[in-house]
Amino acid sequence: MKTLEQIQEFYESELKQTLAAMEQDRQKMISKAMTVTGIIGVVGLVVGLLITQMGAHNGVLLLIVLGICVAIGAGAFSAANKNYKAGYKSQIIHKLITFAQPGLEYWPDGGISKEIFTGSKLFTHSIDRYRCEDLVRGKVDKTEILFSEIHAEYKTTSGTGKDRRTEWHTIFKGLFVAADFNKHFRGRTVVLPDTAQKAFGLFGQTLQSWNPSRDELIRLEDVEFEKEFVVYGTNQIESRYILSPALMERIVEFRRRLRDGLYLSFIGSKVYVAIPLETNLFEPKTFSSAAGFESIKEYYNQLRFGLAIVDELNLNTRIWTKE
Repeated sequence: MKTLEQIQEFYESELKQTLAAMEQDRQKMISKAMTVTGIIGVVGLVVGLLITQMGAHNGVLLLIVLGICVAIGAGAFSAANKNYKAGYKSQIIHKLITFAQPGLEYWPDGGISKEIFTGSKLFTHSIDRYRCEDLVRGKVDKTEILFSEIHAEYKTTSGTGKDRRTEWHTIFKGLFVAADFNKHFRGRTVVLPDTAQKAFGLFGQTLQSWNPSRDELIRLEDVEFEKEFVVYGTNQIESRYILSPALMERIVEFRRRLRDGLYLSFIGSKVYVAIPLETNLFEPKTFSSAAGFESIKEYYNQLRFGLAIVDELNLNTRIWTKE
């Protein structure tokens, strides 16, 4: 991967001029939005004064007119903002990613499929709404890798008739990575954050073994690893073979550098990794400039974060027979 110094040189020679032009467009967009907001505010004030002097029927009509004005203004700004972000991603983020790590491609509107996500067996809840974006795919040395942002949700309903209410609940929101591992697997091994044992101590271990949606509980001898994770698998011997002492140590170290949880599974010669995130990756700012090198540095670091699993799990070292 290119160094930060090389990225800065690329910014100066290839990105800076384009970014300056895009920044002018962004400022014009914000200026127009502020003008429209001001006009709507004046209209709203006038409507309010008129309502106090008119009947309720006419007042409702005025409110409808005001609502239409607000909707038109919001829609126009949303469309302009969407175009700005799409242009930024196609002209800036794409160039940055393909330069920073040759062998990668970037699709702003692409994402890891729902079938791959569910096939990882990291999350077992049924999915009612699935969204993904910012797909990065390619090869890092010997390792094929793809990652994207994913937001998977399920819904619940309560009440009846007019009181019926639908609520959406997040199953997973964050970065999802699928990468080539250095061995073929016959079964599956799933590594999850150990929330039960942390909350309930020894009783939590019993709760882990009662999980009907998971395979057999795998006990490991690494004390630090067992504090952080619970492991389920279809083959005790294979799971212990995959989770070697060196790999468990790497996973623990990686987990401790993350703010939130870390989920992994090993299925069919692939390793799947899910990292919860609240922030969106590769997302240009709307109300502040994204033209300076600091923004480019931020996106570069996000790319490094997405590719970190290759180094963290030492995937390019082919210690077994798979090449």
